Amino acid sequence: MLQLTRIAALAGLAAALGASTGASAAPRAESALECGIAADMAIVAHSLAKEKIQRAKADTIMARIYDVSQSDRGQELMKEILDAAYVSSVPAGQKFAEELYATCLQSGGDMDPVLGKRL
Repeated sequence: MLQLTRIAALAGLAAALGASTGASAAPRAESALECGIAADMAIVAHSLAKEKIQRAKADTIMARIYDVSQSDRGQELMKEILDAAYVSSVPAGQKFAEELYATCLQSGGDMDPVLGKRL
């Protein structure tokens, strides 16, 4: 049941992220569910980085787990999370995810402060 819920949530994220794109802005989560999925992505991305998985391989693994192939926003968000995870100054996986989730919820979906993207 949990797996079906996760698949439905990911499908919803892909659809929602694909619905609107910003030319110069980082993708914003549009719900608490999307913030949670981004936090989940952060844990996986950090784990891949910590295990020193080559970045190209990590991109492939993340794409398999989080099927955002139909969503430019979803792909961009995943890329930004991976970029942040592969920077050595990022806090530990759980802490990274907690910061991302809290920032996302408190800022109405803006994860730039944690991901480090400046407009």
